Amino acid sequence: MRVVLDTNVFVSAILGGKLGVILDEWRADQFTLLVSEAIVREYLDVIHRPKFKFSLAETATITEYLLKTAEFVTPMEKINVVEADPSDNKFLETAVAGKAIYVVSGDHHLLQLETFREIKIIKAHEFIALLQTS
Repeated sequence: MRVVLDTNVFVSAILGGKLGVILDEWRADQFTLLVSEAIVREYLDVIHRPKFKFSLAETATITEYLLKTAEFVTPMEKINVVEADPSDNKFLETAVAGKAIYVVSGDHHLLQLETFREIKIIKAHEFIALLQTS
């Protein structure tokens, strides 16, 4: 299953709790995480914010795993569907370029689309339910 995780879902999964299962399932190769350079930059920017209190060792481990395991794609098409928050378009661009099945997000701008070019945009709890039934 080919998936793009919005930054809020990625960071929440790292923090653990209910969404921690997403990280566990990724590590167990239950889905392929698709990323672009822009998405990775955003992921890394956010996990390095002091409010999350990740240690240098934790951020290094996360960064190394992300760079080794995620599938990098290069979006060839500029998409401008999310006008209210244009920075969200990078998730759709990556999903299209990587032939994703799902974009998993907690962002209402993306979620209100529901689908984009047959790519389903779903909440994290819906994705977890899918992973647990596979």
